Amino acid sequence: MTASIPHLSLRDELFLLGHHDDTGQPHLHRQALALGMAGAVLIDLFLAGRITLDSYAEHPAADRWLRLNSDQPVGDLIADTALAAIRYSRATPTVKAFLRSFADDLYERTRAGLVAAGILRHTARRRLGGLVRADAYLATDAKWAVVARARLRYLAAGREQPDNHTAALAGLVAVLGLADHLYLDDDTATLTAHLKTIAAQHHRPVREITAAVDAAIGDLATATYR
Repeated sequence: MTASIPHLSLRDELFLLGHHDDTGQPHLHRQALALGMAGAVLIDLFLAGRITLDSYAEHPAADRWLRLNSDQPVGDLIADTALAAIRYSRATPTVKAFLRSFADDLYERTRAGLVAAGILRHTARRRLGGLVRADAYLATDAKWAVVARARLRYLAAGREQPDNHTAALAGLVAVLGLADHLYLDDDTATLTAHLKTIAAQHHRPVREITAAVDAAIGDLATATYR
């Protein structure tokens, strides 16, 4: 079923999975989702052969340096902007520094890109007797989120071997706490643990970027609740 529909970028799939299909409301703090999407951009660049992480294993994942293998564009505006940001950074950026800076307006840029691609549509609704205008961005076709969930469902059920893209998506969904929005029968804790186990079989740089996302979200939560 899923093979006939092309993958969106990890960033775009995370955006869709991070929102309620019917209301367009985010399932988590926008900045936390943006950090996850910034990590997704790095993972897609790694899988495309454009970047890697330095080999100093003693550094925590978030403090590893990003290295360019190639600055050849990948044909995705946001991903190519990330390549340029890494290339022209004054100092070699760490994963943590990249996540924090690139996530700054990534939510809005990703949403705008999905609207431009015809995957999301903007709607405006009135609430409180028409006094309050509420903007919403809804999927024009449910297939994109449904297919992403289906890939994860097949992995969770052991029906498919994880490809690089879906294994990375599993790890990001787990650290963002989105497992309970996949609409699977498994209890959330078990499903999250299973997705993390699948992701743990991935390339080391992908695991380290995912771990850096997890740490960055933890830092955000700490700063928010001080």
